Amino acid sequence: MPSAIVRPRPIHLTAVLAVLLAALLACGTDEPAPSGGGSTGGESSGERISLVDDGDALRWGDGSYGVVLAHGAAFDAASWQDQAEVMADQGNSVIAVEDLTAEAMTAAVERLRQDGAESVALVGGSAGADAALRLLSEQPDLVDRVVMLSANSTVEGLGDQPKLFIASEDESVADVSTELAKTAPGDNEVLLLPGSDHAQNIFDGAQGDRALDALLGAVAPG
Repeated sequence: MPSAIVRPRPIHLTAVLAVLLAALLACGTDEPAPSGGGSTGGESSGERISLVDDGDALRWGDGSYGVVLAHGAAFDAASWQDQAEVMADQGNSVIAVEDLTAEAMTAAVERLRQDGAESVALVGGSAGADAALRLLSEQPDLVDRVVMLSANSTVEGLGDQPKLFIASEDESVADVSTELAKTAPGDNEVLLLPGSDHAQNIFDGAQGDRALDALLGAVAPG
């Protein structure tokens, strides 16, 4: 008796497309989250606010001690997210500016004071530190505390508020932080950490916890 011939069932195009779509959607859920360092280009948990231009800053927290963050050239406002969230948890109100202009940083300071901040600190990393120091040389009494990471050049005319300069020992600009701490008016400190990580990259390196602890201590609400 001849064997029966089993014919393959036709595959419907719609069924194939459904399977492929389901696979693509499943892959999308495994997309890795952006790193805390560098320019994220993604969503941030901070609130997008407007200072000088529409949506030109991010904000976290509503505490009584204000902090303005100025990022490095390879970073953006959202790159401060990890540090800003910890500062907000300790009672700070934090604004990270997108533009490293005197106008933007001054507007951020004024916004925090208008919203009830009793004191305001200005924190900058690399290019952000340089922009912040230039601003403070023109408006020395603008803020109550200064924290600079890996500043690239010295300036004159700073105010007498307390200042903390952080850098890595083996980066080429480490001596700038030492010089600023020595020559600027006020009660200043310098923290030189092992390694060569520069500015905000320090937070992602082996000395990240020490740098963050120093930053949190400098801007801790009284």
